[in-house]
Amino acid sequence: MRTDDFDYELPQELIAQKPIEPRDTSRLLVLNRQTAKIEHRRFPDILNFLQAGDVMVFNDSRVIPARLSAKKSGTGGNVEILLLKRLEQNRWETLVKPGRRVKKGTLLELANENRNIVVNAEVTEEGENGLRVIKFSDETRLAELGQVALPPYIHEPLTNQNRYQTVYADRQGSVAAPTAGLHFTEELLAKIRAQGVKCCFVTLHVGLDTFRPVQEDNPQEHRIHQEFGVVPAATAEKINQAKLADKRVICVGTTSVRLVEAAAQKSNGPIQPFEGWVDLFILPGYQFRVLDAMITNFHLPKSTLLMLVSAFAGKELIDKAYQTAISEKYRFYSFGDAMLIL
Repeated sequence: MRTDDFDYELPQELIAQKPIEPRDTSRLLVLNRQTAKIEHRRFPDILNFLQAGDVMVFNDSRVIPARLSAKKSGTGGNVEILLLKRLEQNRWETLVKPGRRVKKGTLLELANENRNIVVNAEVTEEGENGLRVIKFSDETRLAELGQVALPPYIHEPLTNQNRYQTVYADRQGSVAAPTAGLHFTEELLAKIRAQGVKCCFVTLHVGLDTFRPVQEDNPQEHRIHQEFGVVPAATAEKINQAKLADKRVICVGTTSVRLVEAAAQKSNGPIQPFEGWVDLFILPGYQFRVLDAMITNFHLPKSTLLMLVSAFAGKELIDKAYQTAISEKYRFYSFGDAMLIL
């Protein structure tokens, strides 16, 4: 298995630049793992594939305004800060530009639109490729100073910042949205519940490294970055009840998959409530403990996410589905269309 095995050519015009309106009118490619059948639907048609007793697991993490502008104390040089991971109160792992000019010990100032300095900061650790640990004087003020950081393949500004949030987003902490959930509306969720489907929530704070292509030739040598996750007791109980009753657990998004599978690994039996760091890298050959079906978007070439869906559905079938989606001109990536893998 090589990283190049997960490469594919995508026409640039198929990379969705704007979210579709309304959010649940996106297209839905339905892929059946048993029959290899592919169907072309609209997202609300998902109701036709759900059954009473199914458990759907959603990631309720909320995207934070992670992109910050700062100036060097004294010189006034411009520095861009991207928050990656909260290490402890006021202390964050970040990505800074220009990295070569921001060394350990650099003092920074973050000002509001009136140019009043609101937060002071210091670079306390220096890593490679622009990675820095920064200690802020008051992290509670960062939200008013920052902007949501869209993925680099989206070149058009987002006029409504809430369109990069799921309607059920609740717990602050993600740098990037769990995008499979962007297709759901409150009305569609109500219809899903009315069909007897149990909706439950987990929290995995998504980092940018989740979406980055794997650089190593052998994907098994790739080190996936840790993300903080929580599986509440109520969610663990619903998942276990579904398994005992031979009902399906349907995860919304690869982030939900990674979290519940990591929790199940640590439980080594019925899934237990979980809180901690997750670094599970799912490659073809992985034996899923919880997942029976999933909703996901179309992922970047050579990404850990594409490797995960290939592990679940089989690489040959995912290749077929992706080539079909390209020929049918589906919209790809964060603001793109969805896939239901049964």
